[in-house]
Amino acid sequence: MTTFEVTLGRHGLPGDLQLPADALGLVVFAHGSGSSRHSPRNRFVASELCKRGLATLLFDLLTEEEEFDRRNVFDIPLLASRLREAIAWQAGMRQIAALPTGLFGASTGAAAALVAAAELPDKVAAVVSRGGRSDLADASLPLVRAPTLLIVGGADEEVLELNRWAAAQMTCENVLHVVPGATHLFEERGALAAVAELAGDWFVQHMKVEVHA
Repeated sequence: MTTFEVTLGRHGLPGDLQLPADALGLVVFAHGSGSSRHSPRNRFVASELCKRGLATLLFDLLTEEEEFDRRNVFDIPLLASRLREAIAWQAGMRQIAALPTGLFGASTGAAAALVAAAELPDKVAAVVSRGGRSDLADASLPLVRAPTLLIVGGADEEVLELNRWAAAQMTCENVLHVVPGATHLFEERGALAAVAELAGDWFVQHMKVEVHA
């Protein structure tokens, strides 16, 4: 596996690309509010996905200047636009251009991933949400075509209810998986490993199939 430091799009967003040999696909990560590409939870999941043969891209969704305005952290259309930038950047990178693309979103990043998937139905092969505020995708939810896995901790009761509502709005293949006893950050023993395994299974299953417009 090779790791590259990369710069994305016209905003010069810094990122880390991990590329295993003969990658099956590329999973683009969207971190939650108050986090960054250095999120230890996302980096753990990314390392586990790489063991499954999936390339991963973790990048900062906002510039340093944008981060000073807290409103940007919760601006779902803005965050989704950065995911679209990342997907456009992928298309211009020879080593990964032909790989199917999956999106992994945490917290508010999950809403951004779902909005981006709705806007780019021919580009996104699968979506996974970890403790996501999927409800914030709102009107985009019925437009998502990519198979979507919603992973929520059993002790994260408010977010669990919001994800049940979001799942009911979706018309694509979707599964809500509850990790028993886990709280919002999946800090309990074995909880994050369960997330990584579930996400890996989902991406490997759904990124084998070519995406059609």
